Amino acid sequence: MDSENISYNAGQAKGQAQEKTSNMQEKASNAAQSAQDSIQQAGQQMKAKAQEAADAVKNATGMNN
Repeated sequence: MDSENISYNAGQAKGQAQEKTSNMQEKASNAAQSAQDSIQQAGQQMKAKAQEAADAVKNATGMNN
């Protein structure tokens, strides 16, 4: 192998490694966004349930009139 082939192959390997790194970073970013969305949705559900419980207590005690 001459030095041109070695340089070419090294460049190819570097490009492939960069592409794999980019793909992994994108997957990690997508996973983080999905987790954030899930947590936000869970928080909204908990808030709604707490409001329902508070309203139920107000109704039961007559404080909602």
